[in-house]
Amino acid sequence: MPESGTSLSLRRVAIDTYHENVAYLHRDCAVYRAEGFQALSKVEIRANGRRILATLNVVDDTSIVGCDELGVSEDAFARLEVANGHPASVSQAEPPESIPALFRKINGERLSREDFHAIVRDIADLRYSKIELTAFVVASNRSELDREEVYFLTEAMVASGRRLDWHESLVVDKHCIGGIPGNRTTMLVVPIVAAYGLVFPKTSSRAITSPAGTADTMEVLANVELPFEQLTGIVRDHKGCLAWGGTAQLSPADDVLISVERPLNIDSPGQMVASILSKKVAAGATHLVLDIPIGPTAKVRSMPEAQKLRRLFEYVAQRLHLSLDVVITDGRQPIGRGVGPVLEARDVMQVLENDPQAPDDLRQKSLRLAGRIIECSPDVRGGDGFRIARDILDSGRALAQMQAIIKAQGTRGFDHHHPQLGVLTLEVLATDSGVVIGIDNLQIAQVARLAGAPKVKGAGVDLLRKLGDAVCAGEPLYRIYASFPADLEFARLASVRASGFSIGSEADVPRVFVEF
Repeated sequence: MPESGTSLSLRRVAIDTYHENVAYLHRDCAVYRAEGFQALSKVEIRANGRRILATLNVVDDTSIVGCDELGVSEDAFARLEVANGHPASVSQAEPPESIPALFRKINGERLSREDFHAIVRDIADLRYSKIELTAFVVASNRSELDREEVYFLTEAMVASGRRLDWHESLVVDKHCIGGIPGNRTTMLVVPIVAAYGLVFPKTSSRAITSPAGTADTMEVLANVELPFEQLTGIVRDHKGCLAWGGTAQLSPADDVLISVERPLNIDSPGQMVASILSKKVAAGATHLVLDIPIGPTAKVRSMPEAQKLRRLFEYVAQRLHLSLDVVITDGRQPIGRGVGPVLEARDVMQVLENDPQAPDDLRQKSLRLAGRIIECSPDVRGGDGFRIARDILDSGRALAQMQAIIKAQGTRGFDHHHPQLGVLTLEVLATDSGVVIGIDNLQIAQVARLAGAPKVKGAGVDLLRKLGDAVCAGEPLYRIYASFPADLEFARLASVRASGFSIGSEADVPRVFVEF
């Protein structure tokens, strides 16, 4: 049935606008002239009983959209769920109801619970333009949210989407605040804890600015884009899963906010806490172990900063009735050797198989995190978790559990003994002799991304030296893998500008004091 009013023919415009609905009208379109539309204004599109809001772009090229057509971006087309050419109507959209609250936050005022719920509802419904989203993110960052505002924001983000109930008294989860390349502990913790018998439904994100997220690396081994019904069935049968969280509609407002936070490189403590805890509560977790790495090139640089962030997490978690155990870990360097999906998957499988070549730092950190989660069980005495986790890993039970999860999700047939890495390689060599006294997490991640990770699964960086290792001038520090000459050249140029490694004397190796 055609929509009421002037009808246009819907046209799919193959542009990925990343979590933003965008509409396209030709400048000579009669509807454009009659309605008085302006570029970047909000419009409402109706088609086949469905309604979405979109940001309008005006075009002059009929090869993009004709005068009798309404173009929509990939995201918008998917949400309308109609065929190309379907009749659609477009009209001016009403301003979001929460705009007055947004203006108060821009002016530095403290907002109420009702204000945050109204703002987050409008964000989740895609009523905010990118400009309005940016204004909210920047205003919240500039006039730092107080701890009660962070709670209100987190609560509103939980309410914006689906909330899972596993009908279990103990549902565990684990999260790292990020910033450490190769830190693929989740893919080891899940099978260890699931083999112990705790419910661990792990939904993870894809990388946005890092060389790989948990979902990117798990996708080397198995399918991660699972229908919700399949995901719940896997958790019921195998106690755990390792899936991409995009299909679960958990805290959808968070995904929209991230689309502007990451390009701006804004990761304020309040927004970080709301983002992480809203996803965990919405996923049905009752107990969470949170990893906060500290180091000179980590997100958190000092122990006082880590303790301040810890207190904010604990306050909000307590208000949400989420049991939280914060661990402060060593973030001076990447964890494991591989940085990039295939290389990280290789490291994970080596640890699961108890391979003598497995990176020991990845093994030890994973065991300690798994042990802390196992100690959430009332049947386990404090301090016994590490031993239990080690026994599960050493016995092969964790490997068997991981293989069962991979089979249930749909195996990709990955052979970590012969990983399919990029065919183009380059070794970055030490310019001086001495001891590795520093590894820049940010620079190593940048080199791996320029090499093609995570889009190119076999691209990335394989570390050949770690902190404290001796090296002679001319010896390799790490190996870059790429699949395309341009990617390899971009990575090479970045490594020439800064290798990411500092060489000095053993006395200069930085020490950190962490809690575990």
